[in-house]
Amino acid sequence: MKEDNKRRRKKICRFCADSEIVIDYKNQQLLENYVTERAKIVPGRVSGACSFHQRELTRAIKRARQIAILPYALTEM
Repeated sequence: MKEDNKRRRKKICRFCADSEIVIDYKNQQLLENYVTERAKIVPGRVSGACSFHQRELTRAIKRARQIAILPYALTEM
């Protein structure tokens, strides 16, 4: 029997909670937290970012990929 009675805590957008964190395409360390090991963008339901900040994250990751700060995909070894 599944435990349906337990409720999960609602994820809080860390960018809404702390306004000092700025989403910038040049901030590689921040953007790497929102990309999987296969270089896919993590969805908002997993990352906990609100829809506004998730769109900003996606835009910043795509810009960072264009100027080769982040990889499009990882090469297999």
